[in-house]
Amino acid sequence: MAREKIEKKRIANASARQMTFSKRRRGLFKKAEELSILCAADVALVVFSSTGKLYNYSSSSMEVILDKYVLYPSTIQKDGQQILEFEGQDPKRIKQQFEDASQDLREELEGLTLKDLEKLEEQFEMELSCIRSQKVEHLVKKINELQQKVTTYI
Repeated sequence: MAREKIEKKRIANASARQMTFSKRRRGLFKKAEELSILCAADVALVVFSSTGKLYNYSSSSMEVILDKYVLYPSTIQKDGQQILEFEGQDPKRIKQQFEDASQDLREELEGLTLKDLEKLEEQFEMELSCIRSQKVEHLVKKINELQQKVTTYI
């Protein structure tokens, strides 16, 4: 006996929608708990109902898990290369990641020819100039914001 496939669209009947939300929420929380127990994972789950009511689950302290999330390095893909963002991280952790990345780069650079290294240097200079221009734009934006604040107080 197979289950009937449910069409994924909003349930029109408000009481049926609330009942489905309640059942599925309980199921979702149960799965989160199973994941945390079976795999020794830190799990945090936040759900807001359509009425705005908050439901949450965490396998340990919600604050600790959210702090881990904030400190976790996010990655951005740019031209097929992984770039790490380190904002809001522990300096010791950043230093360790930098040392690991440096070691990996040294190993990769060992087999390159002079022409390859010159090309790499060219790319590095282009990226550096791009970063510098973004920094200048950011500073100009901050200066303008501060000037506007000063003029509003005067």
